[in-house]
Amino acid sequence: MERAIRYSKKREAILAAIRGTKCHPSAEWVYQTLKPEHPDLSLGTVYRNLVFFQETGAIQSIGVVKGQERFDGDTTPHSHFICSGCGAVLDLDQLTLNKQLDERISDQYGIAVQRHELIFHGLCQTCMHHNEEEIKS
Repeated sequence: MERAIRYSKKREAILAAIRGTKCHPSAEWVYQTLKPEHPDLSLGTVYRNLVFFQETGAIQSIGVVKGQERFDGDTTPHSHFICSGCGAVLDLDQLTLNKQLDERISDQYGIAVQRHELIFHGLCQTCMHHNEEEIKS
């Protein structure tokens, strides 16, 4: 028996907060952002709803960055860049994901690839500039 999904203003606010930003927020960021408007909001409620939204496909996890799981409200196939310096997560919207790679991997390993995700790691422009300044000093 499926359980009924109840409407909740907090649930709606959590999803709106994630979909309304490009910063790929953590649960803590969502909590701190919504707490002033929803004083009775708990971090546990945020976490439970993030799990729910992932299970329903409304959001996706980008993975753990600097100790915190980060989320994306944009569930269309796209790649990401994660800065190992500051932890920024950037969308790489103009990078076309290669369906031929899915087919090649499927054929090579005898599996059925449905999609893939591509994440690049390195330093963002701000961190590269900061490192150059440190070297000069």
